[in-house]
Amino acid sequence: MRDDYQIAVNSVEHETIVNRSRFICYLSPCKNISEAKAQVKLLQQLHPQASHHCQAFLTKAASDSLGYGYSDDGEPSGTAGKPMLAVLQGGGVGEVCAVVVRYFGGTKLGTGGLQRAYADSVRQALVFLQAKTKIAMAAKTLSCQYSQVDDVLHIISQEAGQVIEQEYLQQVHFSFLIPQAKLELVAKRLQTLSAGKLVLTDLKQ
Repeated sequence: MRDDYQIAVNSVEHETIVNRSRFICYLSPCKNISEAKAQVKLLQQLHPQASHHCQAFLTKAASDSLGYGYSDDGEPSGTAGKPMLAVLQGGGVGEVCAVVVRYFGGTKLGTGGLQRAYADSVRQALVFLQAKTKIAMAAKTLSCQYSQVDDVLHIISQEAGQVIEQEYLQQVHFSFLIPQAKLELVAKRLQTLSAGKLVLTDLKQ
């Protein structure tokens, strides 16, 4: 993750009616595909009589070309999941799942009508979605002398970094998460502290 981005923080339920068909959009925070699948399963149980349970989700930033998925759940191909996904991506909020539950009202809407209905259902629900900024973090490692530990930890904490692992051997080995925007500053402060000897390296995942 290279840049900060907006993520969903609340759940939304919003209903629209188009030619007697009910479209109920559920939005919820979603970090991975498993959570997206679980949301669909939950709504299938909540609405067992519904005609369709269509879905679109983003597990990363809205602008990220990876980490998304969608399903038409029996609607004509391209009439539900894709329009829903396009609205989510345009909304600018990542890590969000949209499920639109449809109760068929007896009147066929046609391909264009379905695309508009599913897209509008998500678009109207997004008005009520709240978001917060997810800070882009870089994973780094560092080895230092025991005498330098307090200073190193002070620098990391001052710049909102997080210690994720520490190992005390001949030297002390740290693994950190550091805000991407503060990475250069942290590196410079560590080098100043140690006359250039303390160097951050990439954490091997």
